[in-house]
Amino acid sequence: MELKPGARLRSVVCATEVIVVAGAGDVDVRCGGLPMVTVEVAPSTDDVPIPGMDTGTQLGKRYTSESGSPELLCTKAGKGTLAIGATPLDLKEAKPLPSSD
Repeated sequence: MELKPGARLRSVVCATEVIVVAGAGDVDVRCGGLPMVTVEVAPSTDDVPIPGMDTGTQLGKRYTSESGSPELLCTKAGKGTLAIGATPLDLKEAKPLPSSD
């Protein structure tokens, strides 16, 4: 799938929806083990996440690969695991604020 910042994607196996925050190009973005689709495509209720790809997503959290691209913001939580191909994305941690001594 060709990604660009601002693109909205939906899982076909759960309620997960994301917005691409950073990164562009042809990327195999998956949720629950199956490719994600644009939000214009109606969700399917027949599919379920593949075992091992069902750890879920958290609303308002950012997910990224080890390389940092792409970065996805979860706008609707679900049961599937976000991944690039078969590699699960990592939850992006907040940067610590500097001390104000």
